[in-house]
Amino acid sequence: MKKTFSKLQIILNFPRILPVWFIYKILRLIKPEVRKIDTDVNVWKKWKSVNSMPFFYLFVKFPEFRSVVYYRIGIIKFLVKWLYQPLKSLYISTPQIGDGLMIQHGFSTIIAAEKLGANCRIFQQVTIGYNGDKRPIIGDNVIVCCGAKIIGGVTIGNNVTIGANAVVCKDVPDNCVVAGVPAKIIRRI
Repeated sequence: MKKTFSKLQIILNFPRILPVWFIYKILRLIKPEVRKIDTDVNVWKKWKSVNSMPFFYLFVKFPEFRSVVYYRIGIIKFLVKWLYQPLKSLYISTPQIGDGLMIQHGFSTIIAAEKLGANCRIFQQVTIGYNGDKRPIIGDNVIVCCGAKIIGGVTIGNNVTIGANAVVCKDVPDNCVVAGVPAKIIRRI
């Protein structure tokens, strides 16, 4: 019953999604940033076990995914954003984001890093942002758990997990788990 309802919801919303899908397909031919949506779709598809029509399903069901798509297509989003709203409490203002970004429950989340690597997972109520005029640099395969804060010109290495409600204000090396206030290494991977 639930799958039938989801398919029906996608079919009924197809006319609203189609313009975004066309823009995505056209822009991916000329803009490398838009090609990253393919990897984003694959990551989200595995997370949500979606088999058929993953772009359409994710776009209808998850405003966080819509926010990522709108970020990737850039200024052209204003032509179609009114058809399907992004998540209003998710702010993404990072100049460079790698592919495979997954934002789970992006409620009240701010992503204002200098650079965000590939295959990052960000949970709800996370703040990644400025301390004065410096922003964090985040490596690849980083998981930022619920309520964590990464502040200032710190560098987060690759394969790092930042625990829930941690406050990171110092550099974090590769392959470790950090937690606490202020965040400390609690385990090396």
